[in-house]
Amino acid sequence: MELILIFLSAALVNNFVLAYFLGICPFIGVSNKLSSAFPMGLATTFVMVITATVSWLIYHLVLVPFQVEYLQYVSFILIIASLVQFVEMVIKKVSQPLYRALGIFLPLITTNCAILGLALFLVLKDYSFIESLVFGIGAGAGFTLAISIMAGIREELDLAEVPTSFRGAPITLLVAGLLALAFMGFAGMITV
Repeated sequence: MELILIFLSAALVNNFVLAYFLGICPFIGVSNKLSSAFPMGLATTFVMVITATVSWLIYHLVLVPFQVEYLQYVSFILIIASLVQFVEMVIKKVSQPLYRALGIFLPLITTNCAILGLALFLVLKDYSFIESLVFGIGAGAGFTLAISIMAGIREELDLAEVPTSFRGAPITLLVAGLLALAFMGFAGMITV
């Protein structure tokens, strides 16, 4: 039951994008089309899950025993950069259209603060290995959910009559704010 609560908390209540405002760059930049937003969410989810796993192992098996916890930022950034390079190579090899669709935003996963935030939250929350894995899956699912909803709304907005002064960034930021308000409705539902 606790694992389900951790998942729901990370995906809905404490959504990294809409509650903590982490990962806003890909959230705004890649949410033009659902066809590129959803794979971006899946790629980010993959990196988040692997980051949660590897970060937990490095922190608890290397940094804590040698009492060098102060190196967590450096080690987590190295882990994330390595994983993103791996994902980029896999996507380039497996799907060239997806690789071109994601473009510059794929390497930007490296600088996605949501992933570094995930690694740092794991240390703060002192989760076990399995809890960390579920937390990573939930955070990635929440990111995918948020970016997919945003992409669906933006695709509909392309067909709507939006006043000229609201087209582009203003309507996008308004929609993002409304989504954040909607997700605030989950606040207090689960406390983990």
